[in-house]
Amino acid sequence: MKTKLIVFLFAAAILGSCVSSKKFKGSQAQLAQQKSVIAKTQQDLSGCEGEKRKLETKILDLQSQLAILKDQNTFFKENNTQALKQLENLSVISSSQAESIKKSMENMGVKDHMIYSLQSSLTQRDSLNMALVMNLKGAIGNLDDKDINIKVDKGVVYIDISDKMLFQSGSYNITARASEILGKVATVLKNQKDIEFMVEGHTDNVPFSRGDLIDNWDLSVKRATAVVRVLQNKYGLSPSMMTAAGRSEYQPLGANDTSEGKAANRRTRIVILPQLDQFFKLLERPSR
Repeated sequence: MKTKLIVFLFAAAILGSCVSSKKFKGSQAQLAQQKSVIAKTQQDLSGCEGEKRKLETKILDLQSQLAILKDQNTFFKENNTQALKQLENLSVISSSQAESIKKSMENMGVKDHMIYSLQSSLTQRDSLNMALVMNLKGAIGNLDDKDINIKVDKGVVYIDISDKMLFQSGSYNITARASEILGKVATVLKNQKDIEFMVEGHTDNVPFSRGDLIDNWDLSVKRATAVVRVLQNKYGLSPSMMTAAGRSEYQPLGANDTSEGKAANRRTRIVILPQLDQFFKLLERPSR
């Protein structure tokens, strides 16, 4: 009987121990789960704190921008007030000086019209000059630019003809070939209405004296007048549209220390003179 009781008690003890072990393991599992939940909660809380700091930074930025906008608003209000005061003062000035302002506005209108007229005239002049250049180049043909050069510079048409095409060395007598070239130039110039031009003689800086020619001044003037006489007597250009001038060596195109420069400087230049009287008329005050 005692033996059965002992066996029963031993079995009960074993069963009780097994039940306690299961509960302990279950409790451990619950504890681990709770720790995981706590860790995730702490992680979420840390993220929320980061977002909170970002929001606080944005709030500070917005507050700073709001302060700037308030300052600008104050500035604009003050300026508007000042502008209104200035307008009030201007109204007083305009009432006391209305006639003077009116005359000033009228003068401005006259000046604007004059400027527009000048611009139109300049545009027209440039167009006519380009047409003249094209006609001259077409009439003369394909000659080397070193021998004859036609260009527009600052609204003025220039025709440069090298002296080797016009004269013998040290002479002011026109050659036969030069007469032909001058004839082509004369044909174009004759068709231009109210045109005036100057024929200029140019030399290099080599001292010159021969016969009735004392120096380069004499030579340059004689060559200019020789060209003018051919244009008048042979090709019928009106003497009233021409001027002869000698420049001697004092307006060189190139350096006189090289043969090429000296050759460029020995030239006859025909300058198409601008019609300045047309511009002076535009500058005259209009009659009241």
